[in-house]
Amino acid sequence: MRTFVAVFPPPEVREALLRAARDLPSSSEFRLVGKEKIHLTLKFLGAVAEDELDRVIQALEPVRERHEPFEVSTSAFGAFPSKGKARILWADVEEGAVSLRAVAEDVEDLLEPAGFEREARPYVPHLTLGRTLGRPAKLVDDAKDSPPALRFKVSGVELVKSAPGKEGVTYSVLATYPFRDA
Repeated sequence: MRTFVAVFPPPEVREALLRAARDLPSSSEFRLVGKEKIHLTLKFLGAVAEDELDRVIQALEPVRERHEPFEVSTSAFGAFPSKGKARILWADVEEGAVSLRAVAEDVEDLLEPAGFEREARPYVPHLTLGRTLGRPAKLVDDAKDSPPALRFKVSGVELVKSAPGKEGVTYSVLATYPFRDA
């Protein structure tokens, strides 16, 4: 099963981000994700065999005690690989980016001994909102088109299963790791 470690913002934050993305001049060039799929990926694990799942769940347990809840705020829209040749539309994270990087690094540290390779690229916290329908799009860089500054609390992380189906990909939470109380 395909798995990843993530943080899901509250529903009202996801809805507001999608509304703002729909208002972009280039929004028709992107297939926006469903609001239930908007998340901050901390680590993509790829295929994990059913009999290996307990090992992954146990490897992530220490993340609970290593972090306290923290605030995150969204800022500008961005695109991978670039705004001029956008294939993926995302919302940037401003406040909380340093804390998210620390949690992502901790997840890397916990899963490496369990056999998962470290990500070679530096972690860039972002919320994926859509993908292009075909060729790359140009994302207009205009301050009036920025998403609203949205705040939410990150209180833990989740191990998630991604399963393809007739209606598209669905996510199921396999394990939840709440952070310690401050």
